[in-house]
Amino acid sequence: MFRKTHVSANPDIRDMAGNIGQIISKKGHVPSISFVASWSGILLLLIATMGVLVIPVTAFQTPESIIAAGNVYVSNVTYDPGSFFADDAGTLTVYVTNGNSDQSVVVNHATIGDKNIRLTSTPYDSSSNIGPLQSKSFVFSVVADAPDGTYYPTFSLSFRDADSLYSRATVQVDNTPLELTIVDKPDTFAQGKKETIYTQVANPRKNEVRSVMLEFSGTGITATPEKIFIGNLAPGAKMVVNFTVTPDQETPLLITATYNNGNNPHKETMSIPITFGIDKKQANPVISNVQVKSESGIYHVTGDVNNAGLETANTVMVTSLSPAVPQDPYKTYVVGALKPDDFGSFEVTFSANSTSSIPIQLSYKDTDGNLYTSVQDVKISEVVANSQASGGSNLLVPVIAVVIVLCVCIGGGYFYVRRNKK
Repeated sequence: MFRKTHVSANPDIRDMAGNIGQIISKKGHVPSISFVASWSGILLLLIATMGVLVIPVTAFQTPESIIAAGNVYVSNVTYDPGSFFADDAGTLTVYVTNGNSDQSVVVNHATIGDKNIRLTSTPYDSSSNIGPLQSKSFVFSVVADAPDGTYYPTFSLSFRDADSLYSRATVQVDNTPLELTIVDKPDTFAQGKKETIYTQVANPRKNEVRSVMLEFSGTGITATPEKIFIGNLAPGAKMVVNFTVTPDQETPLLITATYNNGNNPHKETMSIPITFGIDKKQANPVISNVQVKSESGIYHVTGDVNNAGLETANTVMVTSLSPAVPQDPYKTYVVGALKPDDFGSFEVTFSANSTSSIPIQLSYKDTDGNLYTSVQDVKISEVVANSQASGGSNLLVPVIAVVIVLCVCIGGGYFYVRRNKK
């Protein structure tokens, strides 16, 4: 199909022709042949001149140009990002290839878009040449004004010497976010105790996301580290990271994943309740087999410490508390580290007055250096009574011995005197 060019006469020429008509028709006067010839020549010259000025410089479609345009095609379409969230901005690149082996084509307009994939950049309106077997890229800025789904914006390319090329691209809008899950964490937390949490971030999308970062926060919570940079996460990829938290109060722990889909920022947040309780795995030293002795007013308390927990108890120590007064040689006894199901012996010495029991303190540290203490009362009143009873019986023994010795001496002297008299 050939393009039609509409050419209209210049208004100045129309006015000039009207003036000549008026001269011819004025008062029935007919000008001479030479006069008419002169004006006719001038008029023809002006018409020729103006005709040259108004004829547009355009090329016409030919069978050859139409055939050449038919060998031009869209060879590839790429997107950044690979799939859009609703309202995401990005770029759509269309690659056009000239399949002719010996003929160039000239294009002068290119655009793309529809009501769902809105074009935000300026269409290509300048002429450009695509050489034989060469490709040219057309980059468009677009915004996805649509919910989840697949959309088909139309790409159009106008040729200078042929009809336009039309091709539909495929754009996917997917609002699936990154997924955050907890892989492992303590059943309960303790105030001031450091605990380790393992979390996983996964990308269920069909395109790569960039600059993935995890951030940990909460009121009264110390997280180490506070942020972890992961980087790019491929489609279907996942990564497990660990961090520690030391809570000072019961509060929600927030885990936030920030990332970019193309150049569009997004984030997902997960909350973990931090509640205090007894850790089922922590160390649990227990005092057993306690025995008390008293010597010269000093009490000796001996016994065993057994770790009934599932973690190592470090720096286990035993000491007496008020009203006891620690005395040498064992004011405080250091048992040392006890592994699960391990045990160690201890002995503490102290003095005490007017009391029936003494508190014995057991302390230990966990692997993070947190100190834990427990107190157990030990009765000493029975020990005092037994000591007094034992003391009375012990005094009677030497008295009896002295009496026996005196009796022996007296009897021996009596017999000696009698024998000498005889």
